[in-house]
Amino acid sequence: MVTRTASRPIASGDISAFQALVFLGGQLSLALCVLLCLNYYSIALGAASLSLVITYPLMKRITYWPQLVLGLTFNWGALLGWSAIKGSCDWSVCLPLYFSGVMWTLIYDTIYAHQDKRDDVVIGVKSTALRFKEDTKQWLSGFGGIMLMVRCKSRVLITSGERKVCYTKYRCAMLVFLITEGSLLKLPNASAGQQRSRME
Repeated sequence: MVTRTASRPIASGDISAFQALVFLGGQLSLALCVLLCLNYYSIALGAASLSLVITYPLMKRITYWPQLVLGLTFNWGALLGWSAIKGSCDWSVCLPLYFSGVMWTLIYDTIYAHQDKRDDVVIGVKSTALRFKEDTKQWLSGFGGIMLMVRCKSRVLITSGERKVCYTKYRCAMLVFLITEGSLLKLPNASAGQQRSRME
């Protein structure tokens, strides 16, 4: 059992697998109701995300990059939110936002994965933490740089002067945040216990 998640409801035995499935069924039913209220383009786009949702839990057994698949899955809302409002996706705007979100997910979930890597080795699952090892900070810096560059692409597409100023301030704040977190980040070694990231 993974130490960090041992107190979660299913792992701790607070709820049964059947109860969890009933709860999941209720959530999926509500999600379907919301999806069906949207335009046809958004319904198709939302349904397309199911392949990622279904395959993500299996990725830790297959690849050292499950965090990438998680990013592709979690950030699908960047596409769906736009299409729900506009009726379709403007890919020149949506894709930069989507991929910058993917980079951010790679950053924070790789840090989480370092907390679990000792247990991951024992149970035989993979992660970017095990892939990057002592080079993790360099990889995270690269992901952060890509995220900021992609966000710059989004800024170019913003025509309003006031919005450009706000967006520039946001990017500067994000840059300061990434530098600060990178300098303060202390990754646990294989024998470390429950050290938690400040990015939680």
